[in-house]
Amino acid sequence: MIYIVEDDASIRELEQYALQSSGYDVRSFEEPEAFWHAMKTSEPELVILDIMLPGEDGFSILKKLRNSPTLRQLPIIMVTAKSSELDTVRGLDCGADDYITKPFGIMEFLSRVRAALRRSAPPAKPNVYSFHELLLDNARHSVTVGDTPVDLTYKEYSLLRLLLENTNLVVTRETILQVVWGTDISVESRTVDMHIRTLRKKLGSAGSYILTVRKVGYKLADSEEGSEE
Repeated sequence: MIYIVEDDASIRELEQYALQSSGYDVRSFEEPEAFWHAMKTSEPELVILDIMLPGEDGFSILKKLRNSPTLRQLPIIMVTAKSSELDTVRGLDCGADDYITKPFGIMEFLSRVRAALRRSAPPAKPNVYSFHELLLDNARHSVTVGDTPVDLTYKEYSLLRLLLENTNLVVTRETILQVVWGTDISVESRTVDMHIRTLRKKLGSAGSYILTVRKVGYKLADSEEGSEE
């Protein structure tokens, strides 16, 4: 979802039409109050923000967004009729990711939107995870220890992948329940412990890499560090 904050109806409609024609979901706002109201219910992937707005200017909105811990990384493109270097520098210094001055070409506008979204996209997760002789190929949905295939259930596989994604970091039981079992509130913490025991057994010697962190959870690390049972 992309939010547009622009009080000029013709420009707002042009930006919205161009984005929607390119396959983006868009919401547009004529004034800041409606924008802030929408932000309380749904956060966008990108904000296209005019500077000269009724009630609150774009610089003020930009600063508030950048001062919010949850919105600090939100991509923001400033769009304004002001073309002086000082305004451009001010916008970038306040945390804007890009700056476009009116009038602008639609192709350039869309190109800058795509670039901002690419820069903000989370890094793709790898298809293959490994730790010593332990190998998980997510594309093939397979696990091997050395050259020996290991047959895991869906939950065991998801649990192992979560540990491999966080090698040498403690993964709490709460996180495991949330990621592997989702919203199934009927699942208890001891279910995690049972699956860990089974997973260790199936992994054979590589099962010793799954260490218990007492009263917290588990981590995948070298067994020499010791396991607190």
